[in-house]
Amino acid sequence: MEAREAAERIERELLILTRHKEMRAPRGPRGGDPLDQSAYVILNRLQAQGPMSIPDFVEAFGLAASTFTRQTSALLRNGLVERTLDPAGGVARKFRITEEGLRLLTQQRDGIVTGLSTVVADWTPERLGRFIADLRQFNTDIERITGRPWPRGGDDSDDSDTKTRRP
Repeated sequence: MEAREAAERIERELLILTRHKEMRAPRGPRGGDPLDQSAYVILNRLQAQGPMSIPDFVEAFGLAASTFTRQTSALLRNGLVERTLDPAGGVARKFRITEEGLRLLTQQRDGIVTGLSTVVADWTPERLGRFIADLRQFNTDIERITGRPWPRGGDDSDDSDTKTRRP
């Protein structure tokens, strides 16, 4: 199979994957997720990396500063992030996740993990290990090409334990 045909198939599967939000456990006041997609991604990044400024977000995601000004304003208004001084002593104000932001992030992540656990419950440890390794390689190749790596915590830096444990 050529790269173009494979890319078309991958695109289709990614499209289908992103529409499977119904696998998540119901959350929030209207039965939906407590966070919209952009809030979920930004809060995950803040949890993984620590406080970030608007220029940090621009560098990390490659989007316009106005996008992050708008998104962080909404997060501030909802009490999910707070402004803080740069822990490294820089002049830029940074955003850090609040306890409420962390609570909602954890709640939503738990719903997603619960749904995904249902999907892979019957997979063998070997299949889980291969899938995780392939998905991680796919993501790290994108990160290498774009120059925008995602910080990964120590708990998933070594995938060897996925071959012996079931979720």
